Amino acid sequence: MMTVPEIAVTVVFATMTVVTFALFATDKYLAKRKRRRIPESTLLGASFFMGGVGGLLGMALCRHKTKHAKFCVLVPLFAATAVAVTILTFVFA
Repeated sequence: MMTVPEIAVTVVFATMTVVTFALFATDKYLAKRKRRRIPESTLLGASFFMGGVGGLLGMALCRHKTKHAKFCVLVPLFAATAVAVTILTFVFA
């Protein structure tokens, strides 16, 4: 049986992964249509707050922000951190 911290971290991780991927995909859609874009700070902020895996998937699957150095460094770092936090919660909770 999962403990409350495990459930909370899993829900946050899953939710932020989906939300961040949706943000990256939406921004790519808007970029193709030359519409008003989602700010980079929003994309990076969502990636930072447990959404790194979604950001990484958005970069890979949508081929979006892959030429920006700060995204190529920070998003994988945020993804690794989110996965590590999730795993450590299960180990130590």
